[in-house]
Amino acid sequence: MNLYQDRITLEPGKRGGKPSIRGLRITVYDVLDWMAQGMSEQQIVEDYPELSVKDARACLDFADRREHQVADGTNTWTTSRSCGTKII
Repeated sequence: MNLYQDRITLEPGKRGGKPSIRGLRITVYDVLDWMAQGMSEQQIVEDYPELSVKDARACLDFADRREHQVADGTNTWTTSRSCGTKII
């Protein structure tokens, strides 16, 4: 099962339509950037209490699966619509 499917959303009017965490204004790319700068999952959660460790791991899963799709040349994102929000 994909860790990201219940946590990563796309909303066209929020943060330029970038993949966000549970509809928050925090994007997957924000979390990945913080991790790349050396922050641990726990440090991120301490600084951003609206996030959980599962959210951080969902960002990693999202990035991993996206990278595999780019490398494979496939585009098989699972999408569903709920009130204008796409969960990918």
